[in-house]
Amino acid sequence: MAEVRNNEGLSRFELEIGGHTAVANYRLSGDVMTFTHTEVPPAVRERGVASRLVHDALTEARAKGLKVIARCSFVRHYIDIHPEFQDLLA
Repeated sequence: MAEVRNNEGLSRFELEIGGHTAVANYRLSGDVMTFTHTEVPPAVRERGVASRLVHDALTEARAKGLKVIARCSFVRHYIDIHPEFQDLLA
């Protein structure tokens, strides 16, 4: 699987897989990253793509010293079941 990249120009994390692009959209305000929507194309769903995308996005947020607001239901669920990321919540 390809690398997750932060496309800062479009305010989204991206993961290319099988000719499709999965995205996790965010808004950045100061030191808070608000995740607004995660989308995985139907052709590549059920392969752990969204989990990989969100894991890497949260890891980057931590590395940059950011706090996170999870308005996206998938990001909220991911943090709920991965307590190692709960300290990031704003």
